Amino acid sequence: MIKVGDKIPSVGLATMGADGPKPVTTDDFFKGKKVVVFGLPGAFTPTCSKQHLPGFVRNADALKKKGVDAVACISVNDPFVMDAWGKDLKVGDKVAMLADGSADFAKATGLTLDLTAKGMGMRSQRYSMVVDNGVVKKLDVETNPGACDISSAEHILQGL
Repeated sequence: MIKVGDKIPSVGLATMGADGPKPVTTDDFFKGKKVVVFGLPGAFTPTCSKQHLPGFVRNADALKKKGVDAVACISVNDPFVMDAWGKDLKVGDKVAMLADGSADFAKATGLTLDLTAKGMGMRSQRYSMVVDNGVVKKLDVETNPGACDISSAEHILQGL
């Protein structure tokens, strides 16, 4: 599993652009910026939709006041789902909604969560991290994927 001091692996993600899905590389996204990134098992799932993403939307301005350049949500969903979920929760430009459709980022960071038995396939663990110019400075991974405590926006804010 990725740890503090490691460089974010070079993988492709996607976001929704004006003309449809748009590729985003981790190299480009994290370069020269301080980013708070959080991962979660899936869009439209209960804890993710009621706590995790809304907490980062509510706290995006406070995070930016603490020197964060961008806030990003990464989930093992396609860019269409991530876009619809962002619109549903009125994310606007507060959080970048990054699709990890094939779980490439989750696999490369060692942050996978096997929910095959629940019919959801390979997903991402619930986590948050602070990444400065592509290097992990803080990482908190929940031991229970249904919990949103140490991976919450409030917890990250306390540590900045």
